[in-house]
Amino acid sequence: MDTYILDLLVIGLLLLLVTLGSGWISRLPLSYALIYLVVGIVLSPYGFNLVQLRPDANFLKRLTEFVVLISLFGCGLKMNRPLKAWAWDSPMRLIGILMPISIFAIAAVAHWVLHLDWGAAILLGGILAPTDPVLASEVQLHNPGDRDELRFGLTAEGGLNDALAFPFVYLGLRWLNDDRWQHWLGWWIAIDVIWSIAAGVFMGIAVARTVQWVDRRLQRRRQADELLEDFVALATILITYALTELVHGYGFAAVFVAGFVMQHRIPNQEKSLSQLRFIERFEKLIEIGAILLLGSLLRVEPMLRFAAPALLVAGLLIGVIRPLGCWFSMIGLPIPPATRWLFGWFGIRGVGSLYYLTYAFGHGLNGDQGELIAWITFITVVISVVLHGVSTTPLMRWYGRNIESDPSHPTSSFEQ
Repeated sequence: MDTYILDLLVIGLLLLLVTLGSGWISRLPLSYALIYLVVGIVLSPYGFNLVQLRPDANFLKRLTEFVVLISLFGCGLKMNRPLKAWAWDSPMRLIGILMPISIFAIAAVAHWVLHLDWGAAILLGGILAPTDPVLASEVQLHNPGDRDELRFGLTAEGGLNDALAFPFVYLGLRWLNDDRWQHWLGWWIAIDVIWSIAAGVFMGIAVARTVQWVDRRLQRRRQADELLEDFVALATILITYALTELVHGYGFAAVFVAGFVMQHRIPNQEKSLSQLRFIERFEKLIEIGAILLLGSLLRVEPMLRFAAPALLVAGLLIGVIRPLGCWFSMIGLPIPPATRWLFGWFGIRGVGSLYYLTYAFGHGLNGDQGELIAWITFITVVISVVLHGVSTTPLMRWYGRNIESDPSHPTSSFEQ
């Protein structure tokens, strides 16, 4: 029998299961990503051997890239605060303090314990440090009207650090290809840090405003088909990313900024919510493909061979570096201790790390170091999917009952 037909049958049954059973699944200590991962393993050669595809790094790069783009735009649409320092204090600390701590702590372990070169070590830090905006929907803002500080901080962090980890990935790749850092450090600062970030922010604002201007002008003359109107969001993502990449800016940053601008400049809030619902549904659909594929790619022999270094890195990152770094980053903020620890725990790794890994393979990462970094990344993502998949629901319920619903606890510690 044609395995392609069986694949369609299994995917159709999975979609039916998660859709009709969502009311029960949401009450269980399970995430949808964990279900997709298990199904992917069942479909792999260790199960029914229905997924026989071994995609190359470029295919995985494009798939994960697209999934992250959709998710980043959704994160931007959820941002519900003005551009004031007090409003963005917690995510800025998570990006400006916690992310560099995570990157260089991972790099130190990789260099001094796993004996990787500094370039490969920093590259591993850049791959693993960003939290994932795709798999963290259970702990993110539900809608633009949600004012909770924990959800806002985690949503903003997931949207920003998937974009702003790129300079560190480039730093690792440049060091990997040329250990004479004096030759390229100035170029890295000027181009990979200053220009690329600035270009990403500018293009995100410019494209989003241009799309909205064109949309308003045309809608005055003749209303667009209501069924197709939400595709404006998808068009904005693709145009923003493509144009930003053409000017060598960070497309991820531009797409997040474009989502933020679109949410704040749409006078019709119902239209904004409609775009957000469309993006979220699309994201859920393509997330299934990405995680199923990850599950089907896992192999016992390399996972056992690299288990020791992977468990070391994953354990330190999830259990030590992220929680302690998060606590340190938030010193001085009016955030309850329990909320700080939840910020530290919900550092979910996922599709973003897979994208950076495949990007690195196309830009100089190879050999034994490449294999080690790849399996450390795969295993870390799997561990994160499992641990956070079983803990998110009970922890967020506890948070909702004991902290979020507390009358003395403001919806946002920074609202003024």
